Amino acid sequence: MTGKPRIACLSGANATISNSPPLITSNKARTQHGLPLRTNPDGSATRFDVLRPQRLAAPVTVYVEQFSAHPLEADAANLYGPPDGYMDRSGKFHTDRQSDGDTPVFEINLLPNDGLYPLPYMARQADGSAWEDDCAFPGAPAEKSRQAYYPDGSRIFEEIDRFGIAEDGTGNLISQLAEVDFFRIMPSGGYTKGLAAADRTDMGNSDIKPEVMGRDFFAYRPVHLATSPSRSWMARIVNDIQAILDSGNYLGAIWTQGSPRVEETLYWLNLMLDTTLPVCGNAAQRTHGEISNDGPKNLLDSVDYITSKIWQDADGKNRAGTVVIQEQQIFASREVQKGEARPGGYVATGGHGGLLGAVRHGMPPILTYLPGSKHTYQSEVNRTRLNETVTGYINSGKGLSPVKVAIKDANGALLESSIPKVTITKEGNYSPESPDSGPEREVDLVAQINDNLKHAPLAGFVVEGQSPYGSMTNDQRNALMKKAVYCGMPVVRVGRGNNEGFSARAGIFLGGSNLTSTKARLVLMACLMKFGAPPPAADPDHPTDTETAAIQAQLEMYQAVLDTH
Repeated sequence: MTGKPRIACLSGANATISNSPPLITSNKARTQHGLPLRTNPDGSATRFDVLRPQRLAAPVTVYVEQFSAHPLEADAANLYGPPDGYMDRSGKFHTDRQSDGDTPVFEINLLPNDGLYPLPYMARQADGSAWEDDCAFPGAPAEKSRQAYYPDGSRIFEEIDRFGIAEDGTGNLISQLAEVDFFRIMPSGGYTKGLAAADRTDMGNSDIKPEVMGRDFFAYRPVHLATSPSRSWMARIVNDIQAILDSGNYLGAIWTQGSPRVEETLYWLNLMLDTTLPVCGNAAQRTHGEISNDGPKNLLDSVDYITSKIWQDADGKNRAGTVVIQEQQIFASREVQKGEARPGGYVATGGHGGLLGAVRHGMPPILTYLPGSKHTYQSEVNRTRLNETVTGYINSGKGLSPVKVAIKDANGALLESSIPKVTITKEGNYSPESPDSGPEREVDLVAQINDNLKHAPLAGFVVEGQSPYGSMTNDQRNALMKKAVYCGMPVVRVGRGNNEGFSARAGIFLGGSNLTSTKARLVLMACLMKFGAPPPAADPDHPTDTETAAIQAQLEMYQAVLDTH
């Protein structure tokens, strides 16, 4: 690469980092159109109008009072040059002072191509009323609601460059470091009316057809219309990101997503991507433009991390795996978890590492630790190392029958139908109905096992049990989990919550080490895609020693991945 490096910004779903506060009609517009003014909670007049970044449609000349940028500018007036002129009390500009009451000013010609300017929001609803929220009225349907999310990262990065100020008073914080291309992988905002190719701000050459929320893009606001992506998207995001990184055009990538979701996606990419390049995850606890919003700095820190190349080993390969960078901390994707909805709310799980380094003040980013687990190009379960087909099992009505499950197409891309069904079940004490209650009362597990046997040839369970062992206290539920294994559904056990110990292999149950249940689920899914389902017993309620040995042999391969990834 020559000149500035190029980075791919990848938009993910439900991303607060690409979500803006509602656009509320300003009091300036309300006054102009005779609408009721917004007031403070006590009924008093508000002090200011909120200013929102917008574009000028025509050039305009404005006059700015000298020494108004800081309360103590005038204290050093002797250090300053003269103003451009003076504004008299009638509002007329003069190059020379006309009287002692004139105000010294700077004359500024603002042009549309200067970029965004913060201005009062003047828009109203179609019926002439003021906008008070995202929706035309509380609980409005989608066709009466506006989108708060951006369709890709381009506007966010533009605003960071335009309004973001460094410690030394300079700007253009991202564009001075890198060129950025934008990709709508699994976006939070969409074009419900479609978009012409010429108007696109992301990478793409064709028109965008009308998009549907819940199918093409996924948002959590308005909250009554919230949607989330289905499991099949786990294949699509891997394929799309792999292709982008394989293009040779990028030094690395940034993935943006909802703050409770980014930790799972980045670990999934850590397992699945076959790349030597870095991928950083970013989220925000506060919407873009909200007071003290954390998203812009997180994005800048990821650009800083990628361009610093501290992630490179001696051969130029990524030595840190995929990471999540939040509030200047660099987390390994395996251990990162959102703990609270505030800046600084991310924690390292597992009790043994997870925090790899920091983006420092006035110094380059630093890595103080490196992950010991396999990742990306080292991963034994990355996309390249998966077979095109594996064996799963379905109840055909005449017992459990093997079926071939296609994992990849002829070009090596993951198939959306290949993603296994893995269910997390949490175990607490005092859960049996009575001393003599039977498994039929554990209706959730019974129903899930039966549904898997009908619809999911690759399926399994993660049990979040007692810490650190992952053991269950309910004998009937424990027996059902054993039956699941003998039906071809592997079971991983982990300790509850942010477990700091290590869950070991226990008979036919896999040990999830110090993984959280959500991360163990991802490893189990990857193992099912790599090794296929373990062979079931002819009679899952009465397995033979030979059948148990065959299952154990396959589970050894699963355990090796759980222990090293």
